[in-house]
Amino acid sequence: MKEIQKIQSKIYNLDELKNKILCWQKENKKIVFTNGCFDIIHRGHVDYLAKAKDLGDILIIGLNTDSSVRNIKGITRPIQDEESRAIILASMQFVDAIVFFSDPTPSSLIKEIVPDVLVKGADYKKEDIVGYDIVTAKGGQIITIEFLEGYSTSNIERKILTEKK
Repeated sequence: MKEIQKIQSKIYNLDELKNKILCWQKENKKIVFTNGCFDIIHRGHVDYLAKAKDLGDILIIGLNTDSSVRNIKGITRPIQDEESRAIILASMQFVDAIVFFSDPTPSSLIKEIVPDVLVKGADYKKEDIVGYDIVTAKGGQIITIEFLEGYSTSNIERKILTEKK
């Protein structure tokens, strides 16, 4: 299989992913889920996602669609389209699966996946994280990860716009 095909094979629709999850569960794999826009990949994203993967065997990323990112971040975002963002994330060795979602929150997606571990940034209180109730009801864990200070897509965007002037 060509390398780009290996990368693309990590991008699933929900039905495909649910089937793959059943295989992973039969192998007793611990499934970790996180979600986000991941617009301009930076060191902070890599650090966060690598730490998320360390919490289990399989790392699944719920990726906001372009329309979802616009609704959350405004009309100037996303900077990169959803396919590009998915390919970049899937190219990371520690990412096992990408699935898109367009709802305002990943709640429906989390209900379908029901991961063993739900991960978000430490800027959230655990009980305020979307999916907290779903995952804890199954006996799963909610874990927050500290962000690497100084790294954010918004900071990069501001820097680019400032330097253009």
